Amino acid sequence: MTESHGGPRPGPAGSDGEPVYAERVYRSVPGVISGVLLLAVAAWLIGDAALNGSGKTPWVSLAAVPVFVLPVIAYTLRPAVRADERRLVVRNPLRTIVAPWAAVDALRAGYSVELLAEGKKYQVWAVPVSLRQRKRAARARERGGQTHSSRLGMVFGAGGTPSGVGVQGSTDPNRAWSDQVVGVLQDMAERNASRPDAAGPIEVRWCWWIIAPTVAGLIALITVIAV
Repeated sequence: MTESHGGPRPGPAGSDGEPVYAERVYRSVPGVISGVLLLAVAAWLIGDAALNGSGKTPWVSLAAVPVFVLPVIAYTLRPAVRADERRLVVRNPLRTIVAPWAAVDALRAGYSVELLAEGKKYQVWAVPVSLRQRKRAARARERGGQTHSSRLGMVFGAGGTPSGVGVQGSTDPNRAWSDQVVGVLQDMAERNASRPDAAGPIEVRWCWWIIAPTVAGLIALITVIAV
């Protein structure tokens, strides 16, 4: 599957003369697809067990719903990165990190993408790193700068719709997708850090709507099996 990497198009110039961009949204398309497939299979298996099972089977299957479904949503559908002129929002499986640009020290892509802010390190789940993709990009550069098509992620413009054919603002379209995204976000951090509305502390919010029901479902599942 070939994926698009376009970012939002620039709008009218802002007060500082720089073009104003809509919010950028980055997420892993293979992750979303795998999550949808897992949920479809789970719905079929759990539904069949609940309707046709005997004894404790229907109750066990129903109790297992939050234990399986919510973690799948958390680790496949939920991760995303949103960036605008004021801040970077990293939505990981179990928590969300809101980082005003002035608080961002750096973004880097090693074996995983990391956000460094206020002396702390946060993983960025929505932008996976592929060593195979990096090797493919290096071969493309060696062949004379052929356009490299990424296969691990997609950039969504404002509203979550695919846009364009390259990571908007990337200086080297022949890099791996994760490296392009990190480059664009790092550039946004450096460009916007001095904005008055881009200041403030890091905010970390736990995703309790996933954590609490999952724990409750696990307790219910153990209880149903034990009784």
